Amino acid sequence: MKKFTYNRTLVIVICIGLFAALIIAGQRYFVESENMQVDMAVDYQNIVDLAEREGLELDDVLKQVKEAGITSLAIYDSSLEELARSGKVFALAGSEILANYQSGTLNNDLWRQTIEFDLISPKWVYVIGGDLESYYDTKEALIQRLGENRVKIFSVGGIEVIEVKAQFGELMKMPLGLPHDEMNKARAAGFNILARPMNFNKCTAENVQFFFSRIEHYPISEIVFDGPEVLGASNFLDLTASHFKQRNLTFGVIEHFTQLKFYPQLGMDYLANKIGKNHVARLYAIPKDEQPKLDMPTAINRWSTTDRERNIRINLLRIYEKPEPEMTLLETNLKYFRAVHDVLEHDGFTFGKASTFDNYYPNVILRALVIIGVVAAGVLYLSLISRRFNRNRRFQLQLFIVLAIIAAAPILMGAGGKVRLLAAFMSANLFPALAIIWQLDLLRVIQYKIRVQNRAMRLKDNLSTLQLIWISGFALLVTGVMSMTGAAYLSGALSDVSYFLEFEIFRGIKLTFVLPLVLVGVAFLQRFNIVDEVRQNVPATQQIKELLNKSVSVKALLALMIVFGAFVVLIARSGHTSGMPVSGLEIKIRALLEQVFYARPRSKEIFFGHPAFMLAMTAFLKKFPKMICFALVMAATIGQSSMVETFAHMRTPIFMSFMRGLDGLIPGTIIGAVLIVILQIFSRQLKKE
Repeated sequence: MKKFTYNRTLVIVICIGLFAALIIAGQRYFVESENMQVDMAVDYQNIVDLAEREGLELDDVLKQVKEAGITSLAIYDSSLEELARSGKVFALAGSEILANYQSGTLNNDLWRQTIEFDLISPKWVYVIGGDLESYYDTKEALIQRLGENRVKIFSVGGIEVIEVKAQFGELMKMPLGLPHDEMNKARAAGFNILARPMNFNKCTAENVQFFFSRIEHYPISEIVFDGPEVLGASNFLDLTASHFKQRNLTFGVIEHFTQLKFYPQLGMDYLANKIGKNHVARLYAIPKDEQPKLDMPTAINRWSTTDRERNIRINLLRIYEKPEPEMTLLETNLKYFRAVHDVLEHDGFTFGKASTFDNYYPNVILRALVIIGVVAAGVLYLSLISRRFNRNRRFQLQLFIVLAIIAAAPILMGAGGKVRLLAAFMSANLFPALAIIWQLDLLRVIQYKIRVQNRAMRLKDNLSTLQLIWISGFALLVTGVMSMTGAAYLSGALSDVSYFLEFEIFRGIKLTFVLPLVLVGVAFLQRFNIVDEVRQNVPATQQIKELLNKSVSVKALLALMIVFGAFVVLIARSGHTSGMPVSGLEIKIRALLEQVFYARPRSKEIFFGHPAFMLAMTAFLKKFPKMICFALVMAATIGQSSMVETFAHMRTPIFMSFMRGLDGLIPGTIIGAVLIVILQIFSRQLKKE
């Protein structure tokens, strides 16, 4: 047997890099542990609608909503359309006023005189007040939005009227700023205010100042901009940032409905960088068209999963539009708010203004050691697939030193973003492959000793089912721990607040399910002959040629097509977004797993990868054909790479990712043990026959 040796120097460097990665992981854990306060928000207008539909006083409803656990009310820019609907401000087209005059339905003499003096134009819009505070808010906002040359003030019988030179339909929908009366109501009821302003058209410095002066004396929890731009985009973002810093405000960014990054807003990244990521929180709202399809328990569970797994700290809840049986609409929504509050409290969250991450960036020396460790792992892998390279240790070290200097230099200089991404990608692929390869080499040593001592038949006959389960389960645990080294390295390479908030993301998740298969496949063929087991040390390239030249039966072709189809499904279902729907049965299984485990384990680990690993160990020990062993090892590799890939979702707290991998090992081992028992029973039945 030609043996592959492991370069001890490279192994030591990997251990040093692992130590650095674990220090970073510890720091990350404490940073994430401090970020556990959630802002429970609901739209102010939703509460107004509830009160009106139930025929209740708004103050009473606000009190009950507060008691149910809501901490902030989201207040948006008002519009003339909304103000007119509530009777606070009225807007009339000039053409409508003139039509009333001509038809004789305009009975007010003062207005008739105004028309007769040609003070009313059919092209413009005329605004009069119902509520004094709302009227002054509207006048101030119109001047800010349109300029004084388009807004004229005159009086009709002592009543102030605003003439606005604008098209009626557009003006009715124009954002007019956060209304004082709504903010006063929210403050008086004890709520914080989640401000949702829109940017101005051709925003000026005066416009920016106008917004911040309007919210000056109110308890603002966060500012989450409404629309495609942040306030001040694109010429006055520095001024907006200075106001954020001066008032110590939190900038909320809205998670995209695909759960990948954010809804794009012009100026968002610039503003976040300017004020510091330690003043940024992530907001999530269940999509408006999706909420009616969710029953209440599912929606409640959605919030628990969202906050625990995706670092969401601003929960913008929508109300249910239909009451539950034997409940009023208000009772239904109060039950919903209270249940979300209680489940989050059970998960360890507190409530108030959204907490934010510390401005965390690891020490560059620790990061450089991580990068150097990844380089060592890459060189070690190359030495384990090439016998010539494996024998030349001097060249291994020379190559390692050159690559380590090239990779670590940018990190030590305070840059190296692309190097970090590459290191994370290599970690996700190399370490699961190295863990499997080490297990393969251990099996080769065992089989060699068995063959030399002529005990092969005795081993096959004497290993009990319990022994097979114990050996396979222990091997799975050891290999899983080794694979998790890659998780520590991946986290160590990427950990910083930009990745926690998902301003930066790991690229290449789908590739991490393919590349480890290639890496392990090459190593397997360098160690075993899957074409002809009698011949030893047949090069991988020759084995591939012989496989390609073999005749294939229709049965084998169909089997290959099924395997390929399953693999395509696996890849399509992986990553941040999925191109394939999730079945109802799988949704129920996921819900069950979420109830049973701290973190729901991944299906490809517990139902596929880990059981396949245990069967692969059994197949080697029972001297199954190497082609079967190869297929099982490939399946086992998927489970190991999935454990590491979990950590590529940097928004998920590191402890939860760790528990997800650990929780996957337990049921995966149980399923693997059951399959080994079935295999043993089937084998004995074949012997009897």
